[in-house]
Amino acid sequence: MSSALSQAALESPALDRDADASAPDASDPDACLSGPIARPAPLPQRHAHKFGGSSLADADRYRVAVGLLDDGAPQRLAVVSAMQGVTDALVALTAAARAGQDWAPAWSALRKRHVETADSLDPHRRHGTREAIEAECEGLRQALERLAAQDDAALAAALPGLGEVLSSYLILAALGGAAAGWSRLDAREVLVVHPGEMGVGVDWAASRERLADWRRRHDDRHVVITGFVARDAQGQDTTLGRNGSDFSAAIFANLFDADALTIWTDVDGVLSADPRLVPDAVCLPSMSYAEACELAYFGAKVLHPQTLAPVQQRGIPLRIRNTRNPQAPGTLISLHSQPDAVPVKGLSLVHNLAVLELVGNGMVGVPGTAERLFGALRGAGVSVTMISQGSSEHSICCAVRADQAERGRAAILAAFADAMADGQAQDVTVTPDVCVLAAVGDGMVGLPGVAAQLFDALAKARVNLRAIAQGAGERNISVAIAARDATRALRAAHSAFWLSPHCISIGLIGPGKVGRALLAQLAAAQPRFQRNSRLDLRLRALADSRRMHLAPRALAFEDGAAALSEEHEALDLERFAEHVRAEHIPHALIVDCSGSDAVAAHYPQWIAAGIHVVTPSKHAGAGPLERYQAIREASRNGGQFRYEATVGAGLPVIQTLRSLLDTGDELTEVEGILSGTLAWLFNRYDGRTAFSELVREAHALGYTEPDPRDDLSGTDVARKLVILAREAGRALSLEQIEVESLVPEALREVSKEEFFERLHELDAPLQQRFDTARAAGLSLRYLARLDRAGRASVGVVSPPPGHAALHGALTDNLIQFRTLRYADNPLVVQGPGAGPDVTAAGVFGDLLTIAQALGARA
Repeated sequence: MSSALSQAALESPALDRDADASAPDASDPDACLSGPIARPAPLPQRHAHKFGGSSLADADRYRVAVGLLDDGAPQRLAVVSAMQGVTDALVALTAAARAGQDWAPAWSALRKRHVETADSLDPHRRHGTREAIEAECEGLRQALERLAAQDDAALAAALPGLGEVLSSYLILAALGGAAAGWSRLDAREVLVVHPGEMGVGVDWAASRERLADWRRRHDDRHVVITGFVARDAQGQDTTLGRNGSDFSAAIFANLFDADALTIWTDVDGVLSADPRLVPDAVCLPSMSYAEACELAYFGAKVLHPQTLAPVQQRGIPLRIRNTRNPQAPGTLISLHSQPDAVPVKGLSLVHNLAVLELVGNGMVGVPGTAERLFGALRGAGVSVTMISQGSSEHSICCAVRADQAERGRAAILAAFADAMADGQAQDVTVTPDVCVLAAVGDGMVGLPGVAAQLFDALAKARVNLRAIAQGAGERNISVAIAARDATRALRAAHSAFWLSPHCISIGLIGPGKVGRALLAQLAAAQPRFQRNSRLDLRLRALADSRRMHLAPRALAFEDGAAALSEEHEALDLERFAEHVRAEHIPHALIVDCSGSDAVAAHYPQWIAAGIHVVTPSKHAGAGPLERYQAIREASRNGGQFRYEATVGAGLPVIQTLRSLLDTGDELTEVEGILSGTLAWLFNRYDGRTAFSELVREAHALGYTEPDPRDDLSGTDVARKLVILAREAGRALSLEQIEVESLVPEALREVSKEEFFERLHELDAPLQQRFDTARAAGLSLRYLARLDRAGRASVGVVSPPPGHAALHGALTDNLIQFRTLRYADNPLVVQGPGAGPDVTAAGVFGDLLTIAQALGARA
């Protein structure tokens, strides 16, 4: 795991280990408002610093390091890595010599780089830096010649440590050498190590004895120490393994009894997740040793897994800081981390794993099964990353390195050969391409619901869990998942614990009037979401009826329509959906504003694949019953399907009906005005102005579709009634609705131009009905009705006096629900039910409902 900028300020790098843990944090601007007076932590008496290779890339970086070492502590240690890239160069040189290849040019380049740096840092040769560098490089040349003549594994293993030796001379010169009070300690003189099953082990007694002897002979006030290198008990030069300089720094902080250690690197601290996979990962201001150990084991590359043991042994606080951004406070690692608002401190992935599973009916209650299995793996040299066993004891599984899986399977089969023969064990299976995701945090200990929160986030991101493990310490929950789901799982979990915004990949189909209005609303709201709701909506694809634009990076909402106008890629709805459902973004959503039945036909497969669908189009909700049922079935275990805008645009019609039904009410009747166009026409129609003239006026005002017959036919109203009926559990289809069309049969198939020429043919029938209604003291309205018996109709009726439909505004939609609770006085939803802005608002509301269901803050 990499690291980046911390947003939280901490106290100075120095930390008094014995300070009162209850004292206010000096970095907190509110800490001094009450309680005891905050006292700044005193500077450590001996402050150990370690500089990584990227912090020592050239002479200028050495000078920066010198400035960082001037921290006011009376005694200082500086543990150094090799210059950036030098260890790799030494490994390559060693390999070339052993292979009989020409290594001389690379050796010359390495020598030249160090000599030039020495001349820059010690131009007057006051400290003998160039001479020391020349001597070490000559020793390297001779060693390479010996390797080329006769392979020597011990020598080859020791040579990569020369970079730290060379680097120690360079920083000593930059510090001013002995005249400035600095001594140089070659770790090989002091540090004694031995190989162990869990890595290199330190012979602490021998190392302390040798250090005591060294300190008797040298000034130990300020000391430059070589990292990475050591000697074994036989006096043979060796190394601590790659990234071992951090380990060296922790060892010498322990040996010198330092009271603070700072590891200087090229990152600002420890991040909550790998920023290459989670760009919104945050820098952790503090961690406990236990948290850091968990994250280091699970791949947090800013820390070597063995680094923490020596400092934890003596309670030495360790801070990770950035030489290129020294103002950043970094990450403090100590016995207790500062309290956090969230229980999970960080998340990490271990890649390239496989799951081994032993299954056997005869294993239930048999002692020693686990010991037998893991003993077989140990004997085969197979490392186990994670263990999971059900309480039934019927099976036991573990995650291992992928390249060791088959070897592990063979070892288990051999160990359980007798059980297999007797039928007590059935099989040993290997599941390849697995990752382990670990959630780590001291705040998880004793807190109910953390596992549920993690599992819920992964489920919503469509990530299946292959195995689960949690230690009794409760600070780590690990899950084995398919490698293909790793990035999506990491991001979903990261956002679930409020460590980063909830990210949703969005594809928009149909950027017409409603689609453009939606893009404008999203553009206006996006800054507020990112600031207040931690919701990150990313527009990644647009399409119309012929073409599409698949954006490699998220588009600004205000630029979406323009991007599509410049794109000429033919529409492919399968590719469109695949692009929206990006593996690196946890959630995907398609907004369909197209009004295309062909697009609606894809909803079941999209939703089944975990893609949420939002639409103002009525084709899915009122289309073939089989398709509607397929969408509903897919949404049980897949994405969500939201379609509030299909009935009342921005009005909460479906939401209201759903709330009634979900709370146990029963729908008996639905009645209402479901067309803003027809509402306007009948609200204006008073018998004095011909109905055809009102249609012409409505068309000119943009209240009708381009062809008014689409409104006058009543089909659109019937579709809305189908949607409401189906929402109430009625298996109703469009063909079952009695629809009264206001378009005479003779005008239904003619051209639009001829229709307008003959529009007056609508007048006489409606005038006659109006006169009849007026004679009875009534008016006309175009209503949709679903009665108690399930009969559905849409058409012109004369509502009784006092009916809500007689009192609406010009273009209002109005829906009244009669239920068991609202039997005598129906529940009415009324308001503007047409227009791009209010329809887009309805779509927007559905989108936010899905985002909140996924965990985003309201």
